[in-house]
Amino acid sequence: MIRTRLALPLSAAPLALTLALPLSSEAVAQPAPNRVLRVAPHADLKTLDPVFASIVITRMHGLMVYETLFAWDSKLQPHPQMVESFSTAPDNLAWTFRLREGLRFHDGQPVTSKDVIASLKRWMARDTVGGKLAEYTAALEVQDDRSFTLRLKKPTGMVPFALGSAVGQIPAIMRESDATTDPMKPVQNTIGSGPFLFNRAEWRSGARVVYDRNPDYKPRSEPADGLAGGRVVKLDRVEWTIMPDAATASAALQAGEIDIWEQPSQDLIPVISRGRDIKVERYSSLDNQAMLRPNHLHPPFNDPRARLALAYATDQADFLAAGFGDEQWWKRCASYFVCGSPNGTEAGTEAYAKPDLETARKLLAESGYKGETMVITSSYDIAPIGRMAEVAAEALKKIGMKVDLQFADWGTVTTRQQNRAAPDQGGWNLFVTTASGPTMQSPITNIGTNMSCDRAWAGWPCDAEAEKLRNAVVEAVDDASRRAATEALHRRLAEVQPYRVLGQYTQPYARRANVSGVLNAPVMVFWNIEKK
Repeated sequence: MIRTRLALPLSAAPLALTLALPLSSEAVAQPAPNRVLRVAPHADLKTLDPVFASIVITRMHGLMVYETLFAWDSKLQPHPQMVESFSTAPDNLAWTFRLREGLRFHDGQPVTSKDVIASLKRWMARDTVGGKLAEYTAALEVQDDRSFTLRLKKPTGMVPFALGSAVGQIPAIMRESDATTDPMKPVQNTIGSGPFLFNRAEWRSGARVVYDRNPDYKPRSEPADGLAGGRVVKLDRVEWTIMPDAATASAALQAGEIDIWEQPSQDLIPVISRGRDIKVERYSSLDNQAMLRPNHLHPPFNDPRARLALAYATDQADFLAAGFGDEQWWKRCASYFVCGSPNGTEAGTEAYAKPDLETARKLLAESGYKGETMVITSSYDIAPIGRMAEVAAEALKKIGMKVDLQFADWGTVTTRQQNRAAPDQGGWNLFVTTASGPTMQSPITNIGTNMSCDRAWAGWPCDAEAEKLRNAVVEAVDDASRRAATEALHRRLAEVQPYRVLGQYTQPYARRANVSGVLNAPVMVFWNIEKK
C-alpha cells in the first residue's frame, strides 16, 4: 500500500490504484482557554445554513459550527479532515472513504455515512463545485457506519479538492435529518460537529452573534495550516458585535472594546495603524475580486451584447477607487481567475481594457434595450459595495440606461439575489459584490463563471460552450493541457460576459497586539487564535 498524494485537481493526473494508510487523526488535548475574543465582522449574520447561502459571513459561521470531509491548507491543497483514510479503484471510478473514529455532532449523535451522503447530495444540488462533482457522480453508497463509496461516471482528479471546498456553499456535514431538508430551503438547526457551538440563546440579529468552545471536540493532531490540520480552540468563546458604521468599529478597536476588526475600511487604516497596540495584516495571500453581476434571465442582459456593453462602459479604476481608496489597496485586472494566481489570464479581454462609450451604446441598442428601468440592488452595510453600486449607476446612465438604485440591509440584498422574478416584480437587473481570491482563482470554484443555467449562481448565466470548455479544464491531465483549456475557456467568457470583472483588491484585517494565531485561509477562522 502507498499513501495517496493529494494535489490540486487541476494540475493532477487521475490517480492510479492507491490505498491510503490511515492519516494521523489522533485526538490531541484541548488547552484550557479562559479568554473571550470580540470581533467586528464585515456583515450581520442572517442565514445560518452554509449549504444554502454562498455569502462570506455565512461561510465563516459554517466553518465554526460544521466540518467538511477534506480541508484546504494555506496553499489551497486538500487534506483529510473528517476522513481518516481513503482508497481509489484501478480505473479511478470508485473512491471509498472511512471517517475518523469518534466524530460526534453537538447533540451527542455519532457522525455516520448516512449523514455524509445526505449532506453531499444536498450540497451537490446547491453549489458550483458540488454541481460540477455531481455531473461526474454515478452513485453515493453506504458501506458501513464509518465508510462510504463515491462512484464516478468518468475519472476526474477534483474529488478531494471538491470535498474540501471552502468557497461558495461549503460541503458541510450535517445530521441526516437536517441534510434531507429541501435544498431550496435553508436548514434552521445549527447542529454540526465542529469546534464551536452556536449560542442561539445569545444571538441578536443585527447586534450580536456568540460561539462557545465545543468541549467535546477532538481536533486532528497535525499542525493547523489554512483550514487543514488540528482545529485547536484556545478561547472560551467568540463574540461577533455587528458594527456597520466604520467609525464606530475603528473607535472600538482603538479603545480595546473589540480585539479584531475583520474588514477595516481602507480609508481608516492609516488612523488605526498609528496605534502601537494595533496590527494591520493580510489573512489570504490572493487578492479579492470585485464584480458587477447582471441578471441573465431578463432583458436586456439576457443578450450577450448588453452584457458586453457593461464591459465597454465601465472603468475599473472608478469602481476600485470609490470602494477601496488609495491605489496601494487595489489594481486593474480583467482576469476572471485572478491575476497572480496559477490560472490568471486576461486572454480575450484586450478590447475593453479602457472604456469605449460609443461601442457600449451601439451594443446596447443592438441588444434591444428600449429605455426600461434597470434595478440595481445594493447595501451600505458593506461600504465598498454600496459605493461601487453608485459608480455602476452613473456608468449605466452615461450609455443611456434608466437606473433605479435601491439600497437595503445586506441580508435583504442577498435574499433578493435569489429572486428570479422580473425586476418590477421583486427581482433585479444588477448588483455589485466581491469575492475572495481563493473562490475566484479556479474554473472549478469560481461561482460567477458557472454558466450551467438553472444550476448557476444568482444571475443564472447559460452557455453550453462555456460549460464544455470548463469541463475540459476539469478533465485536463497535465499542466500544459490545463493551461490551454483555461485560456480557451477565458476567451469564451470574455465573449459572453457572465459578469463584468471590476478588478481586484487587498482586504486586510486589524487586530490588537495581544491577539495572535490568525491563519492564512480563504476566510477568517477562529481556532488557533490566542488572546493574552
